[in-house]
Amino acid sequence: MAGYTMTVGGEAAQTSATFGVVDPSTGEVAERAPDASRDQLDAAFAAAAAAYGPWRADEKARREALRAAADVLFARSAEIGAVITLEQGKPLQDATMEAVGAGVWLKYFADLELPREVIQDDDAAFVEVVRRPLGVVAAITPWNFPLLLAAWKLGPALLAGNTVVLKPSPYTPLSSLLLGEALRDVLPPGVLNVVSGGDDLGAWMTSHPVPRKISFTGSVATGKRVAAAAAPDLKRVTLELGGNDPAILLDDVDPAAVADKLFGAAFMNNGQVCSAVKRVYAPEAIYDDVVEALAARAREAKVGAGTDEGVQFGPINNRPQFERVSELVADALAGGAKAAAGGRPLDRPGYFFEPTILAGAQDGTRIVDEEQFGPALPVVAYRDLDEAIARANGTHFGLSGSVWGGDADRAAEIAGRLECGTSWVNTHLALAPHQPFGGFKWSGVGVENGPWGLHGFTELQVVHRAKG
Repeated sequence: MAGYTMTVGGEAAQTSATFGVVDPSTGEVAERAPDASRDQLDAAFAAAAAAYGPWRADEKARREALRAAADVLFARSAEIGAVITLEQGKPLQDATMEAVGAGVWLKYFADLELPREVIQDDDAAFVEVVRRPLGVVAAITPWNFPLLLAAWKLGPALLAGNTVVLKPSPYTPLSSLLLGEALRDVLPPGVLNVVSGGDDLGAWMTSHPVPRKISFTGSVATGKRVAAAAAPDLKRVTLELGGNDPAILLDDVDPAAVADKLFGAAFMNNGQVCSAVKRVYAPEAIYDDVVEALAARAREAKVGAGTDEGVQFGPINNRPQFERVSELVADALAGGAKAAAGGRPLDRPGYFFEPTILAGAQDGTRIVDEEQFGPALPVVAYRDLDEAIARANGTHFGLSGSVWGGDADRAAEIAGRLECGTSWVNTHLALAPHQPFGGFKWSGVGVENGPWGLHGFTELQVVHRAKG
């Protein structure tokens, strides 16, 4: 065991209790992580509160610290990537790129402007609108991209002048604990505190009196509980929740030309991406060709442990999610859908599931109506485009979606009719630090990334100076 420690007030923090972290490629406990007590959480928030005053006062130092933090991630990306693969399961090259991506996000925010807007300058007054930090932020991250999604929160929160207590998912705590350790000499003590534990720790964080903002990425059900816990104290919240992203193929699309992009957008990270393609709507006239093009790629995909050479897809991250994907696929097959590729778990230890393309699934089937969050993609036939758009929108989700067609202008017009936070044309999962990311309906509250994400970690303040 590597002896992972939490970071509280810039120091290593041990715990008397630990919990097991499972390697999803074996299904066995590979490491142990600290299980924070309520007192230790109090200490982390106290450290963040104490660091807040000096940190908010020096913007230049904040920018320099974020650049230095990014450089640490770049320099240690291989080491951190190996830890991500161990706990999350993704292929080593993808895990290393996740660590690099986290550095890219921090670097972007280090250079992002903090604007001051002059709204009046006349004989009566000089009036500015400025953005002030909130205070202490509680950041809670998921298991699919444990380090990258931490950076999505840390970059804007720290640039704005806030301090942070970060809690990673109990399925993937190790990379965030390593992040805290790696940045102890880069960030002033208390600016970033990293604690680990189970669901109880998350509940203590969201109801704690110190944080003024909660930034949460995870499921809809947990997001609703976070919002409810924040409400009595009027804590600000950003909630990036689930998605059931539709991809609508138009009748002028060439299935062979888009199959690689479409398959990649559905199966990136083994389908464990909130904004991945979760269901495809294809016109009846090209339906069989679409199914076969996707199925051919699923059959060719190499699945294995993330440390194996040439692996494209690792295991599903955890047993509950593995069982959910297995259940949804079995339900679809029992309801009349056919597995054009895959359709079952691999016969080996760990949480491996064949990349699966389901033909003949219909709206009303659980795997079409719900978020599967795994390597299984239903392809649904449609006859009328307006009906397909209505079916794509007929859900509580509204994270993102895409439209694919030979006429890009026509596809863009149809994409504008999708009820979602991001609407792509002839692509999907095109994410970047400067591009806002958030959802409609149950898919979230607020946005992350870009200046809009930065604004979410601030409060507006009017500075009004009278003249004369």
